[in-house]
Formats: sequence, structure tokens, C-alpha cells
Amino acid sequence: MDTLTHITIGACVGEAILTKKIGKKALLWGAIAQNLPDIDSVTSLWLSPAENLLVHRGITHSLVVAFLVPALLAGLIRRFYPQVSFLRLYGFGVLQLLLHDLLDLCNSYGTGILEPFSSQRLTFNLLYVIDPLFTLSLVVASVALWRLRPEAHNRQVWVLVGLIPCGLYTLWTIEHKRRINEEIEASLASQHLPYSDYFTTPTPFNGLLWYAVAKSGAGYQLGYRSVWDRGQTDFHYVPQGEELLSNENAQVRNLKYFSRGFYTVSRNESVLQFNVLRFGQIRGWENPDAEFAFHFYLTPGYDNRLVMQRGRFTGWTWPSVQQMFRRIKGETGSLEKY
Repeated sequence: MDTLTHITIGACVGEAILTKKIGKKALLWGAIAQNLPDIDSVTSLWLSPAENLLVHRGITHSLVVAFLVPALLAGLIRRFYPQVSFLRLYGFGVLQLLLHDLLDLCNSYGTGILEPFSSQRLTFNLLYVIDPLFTLSLVVASVALWRLRPEAHNRQVWVLVGLIPCGLYTLWTIEHKRRINEEIEASLASQHLPYSDYFTTPTPFNGLLWYAVAKSGAGYQLGYRSVWDRGQTDFHYVPQGEELLSNENAQVRNLKYFSRGFYTVSRNESVLQFNVLRFGQIRGWENPDAEFAFHFYLTPGYDNRLVMQRGRFTGWTWPSVQQMFRRIKGETGSLEKY
């Protein structure tokens, strides 16, 4: 999830476990502990972009680290607050790191939670990396906790105000995903579209409009489905374009592994691109032929350092937001112009 979500949920957990022992500084220690797994971001300073894709959310997001690093964290915090038991601080650290890993499992990037025993990346494709509906209650609660006096009697109430809504929203989204998957499978079957595998994942900022990709022959069927859609889902076929790869070097192998088998290769004028389908299209609910958000330039001389960011919000305008709201409501007629 995004840094703000990790900071605020870490602060709420810190409040629940440590505030009675160390005061409001528990909010700060909670935010720090919750973000520790993302220390792997520094590897981008020396690794190539393709290599860094496989290192980020790797070993630092594993169960091994979640149980080992908190011992060091507990020792550090106890140097400042010897009145707090090591066991309480260790439990605090384990909970924060496990919660971080669980949250990151919910979005499409996934984590290497089983490293070093397995390099497989796992993901639930359940939440978009930035989802205001998930984070809002955490932000409100964190601000309230920071403003309240440490001795205020209603501090624990604010912890519940922060944690319960995002938990309920997650359960609500799990049910949406279950139903969306059933409807996507039914739509593929009713249209006689063969497929060997598929996934669904939320579109930006919400768990109401879902993006579906099904492997079909030498390409993929792409579709969008709102929780309020009725009838079958329309799909748009895109070829994989494997024939455009003249050779498979280490960079391409890394990208294929990162894509988990869901990728296309395309040529935009003279630029050869590797597109990872798991991260969606750039406003694909407007245009079925939209470019993919994750597009890695295979042609030498092009900068891939911001490959995870550059396509995420490209071209967003107020009309685009309005179109997204209409699509969420189940309106599809405006897509005919494409």
C-alpha cells in the first residue's frame, strides 16, 4: 500500500500497544516500524530498473524478516524506554511488520513473503495501492490521536474509529471480488471465449470497478466490470506480440518473471515496449486500446527508472474522473465512440 496508509495504520497500532507506556511517541514509533520493510527501496540507487523490480518487496517483506527484525527493533526502543518489557516491544514489532506484509499482499505488485525458501511472489489482487476508502478512517483517527492529550480517556475509541472501517471495507471488497470473478467466468463462457488463466484487480482508487485479464490463445481478453454492472462483460482482445522479441536477455527474463506470464510486447513507432498487464491500462475504461500503465522500454537509450509511476495517472482530467464514476455506476454507452 502507499506510504500514508502504512504510516497511519502503524500509528493506530502503536497507540493501541504502547501509548500507555511511552505516551504519544508511540504514534511515531508505530509509523516507523510499519514502514521498515520498505527500506528495500534504497536498492534502486545501484540496481538496474529490471533487477530492482524483483528485489523490491522481496526478502524485507518476508515472514523470516517479520519475526527476526523486531528483536533488533525492540532492543533499540528499549534503550529509550527501559520501562517497557522486551516481550511487549517484540510483539509490537512483529505485528507491525506482519500487517505491512499483509497489506502489500492485497495489491497487484505482490510480495516475496516466502523468501528465502521460495522466490514466488504472492498477491491477492484485492486493493489498489492507493485507495482513499480504505485509508480515510486511518488518517482521521491518526490526526485525532496526535491532537488529543495522552491521558484522554477516548484515545482507544479513536483507534477503533481508524481500524474498524478499513477492516470492514476489506471484507466488503473480498465479497465484491468473489462476485466479480464469478461474473467474469460466466461472461467468458457465454461468449465462448477459451482461456487458460485469468485475474481480476481493482482500478485506481476504488474497489468498485474491476479490471479483468484472461489468457486466450496467443493473447489476452481484457474487460472491465463494475459491482453494479448487469448482463455480460464485454472483452477486448490484445495479442501478446511475442514475435517482436528478437532475443531474450537477462532483462527480458526478469520482466517475464515479474509479469507472472501476463505481458505483451508492442512497438510504438521505433520504441519496443514490454507491457505488464497486472497493473492495468491508462484509463482503459475509456478506451479499450489504451496503453498499459506499466510499460518498460526495451529500446536502448530510454529511461525506465520511474516505470512504476509514469503511466499510473497519465492524462487524468476531470472528464476522465467523471467517465470513471459513470462506468462505476454501470453506464457503458459512452465507450461506443472508441
